[in-house]
Amino acid sequence: MFSSRTDVWATPQDVFALLDAEFHFDLDVCALPANAKCRRYFTPKQDGLKQEWTGVCWMNPPYGREIGKWMKKALVASLKGATVVCLVPARCDTAWWHEYATRGEIRFIRGRLKFGSASSAAPFPSAIVIFRDRWWERSR
Repeated sequence: MFSSRTDVWATPQDVFALLDAEFHFDLDVCALPANAKCRRYFTPKQDGLKQEWTGVCWMNPPYGREIGKWMKKALVASLKGATVVCLVPARCDTAWWHEYATRGEIRFIRGRLKFGSASSAAPFPSAIVIFRDRWWERSR
């Protein structure tokens, strides 16, 4: 299940439930109808990168080469007033991590997550990155 053949990793329900209790999400910005976590969501056909993100947004982006575009969009949306909570691989050696993730509040997840209905854990660590209320400007 865990390979480079897919960049889609379905959000673990327990992780989402804890964060939803804290943030009360309005919109899942990149979902499939079968795994959407919010009543309002954008599908690949709608292309969340081309949509306006408002309110409190959940984002578990595709983990491939496009992840930097999703992180940039999350940061930009937060500068316009949205809160965006992102579940991403903890890849602190990448350009997208340094350009975007470091501008948010970072919560590293202990251990490895089991995505979707997988029987084993992911081969990479994960983090929650939160973009909200121009937090990154105050933290510098």
